Amino acid sequence: MRLVFECVECGSHYLPPEAMAYPDGPASPIWCTGCQTAKRAAGVREDPLLARVALAAARAAGARTAAEDSGAARTDVRPSRPPVSRRGRSGPGVLRGKLA
Repeated sequence: MRLVFECVECGSHYLPPEAMAYPDGPASPIWCTGCQTAKRAAGVREDPLLARVALAAARAAGARTAAEDSGAARTDVRPSRPPVSRRGRSGPGVLRGKLA
C-alpha cells in the first residue's frame, strides 16, 4: 500500500518511496522533496509529533481506501427500479411535480 502525503509548507501532494527513504536520507512525512531539501539546507528539523500524526493520517486514509475498494466489488449497485420511460415523464403529473 502506497501512502500519499500532503506537504505542510506548499500544500502539494506527494508520493514518497515505499521504504520512506531517499538516496540522500529519510523521507519526510510532512514535507515534499523540494521543501525538505530547502528546510534541511536552512537547518530546520521536522517536528516528530507532526510527523507521527501525518503518518497515522496517511495510513488511515490508505486503509479506508482499501476497505472501500474491497467493499465496492461485493456490493450490488443495480438501481432498485427501472428508469422512467419517456411516456412516464410527460403529462400533467410531471407539471405539478415541477411547480411544487
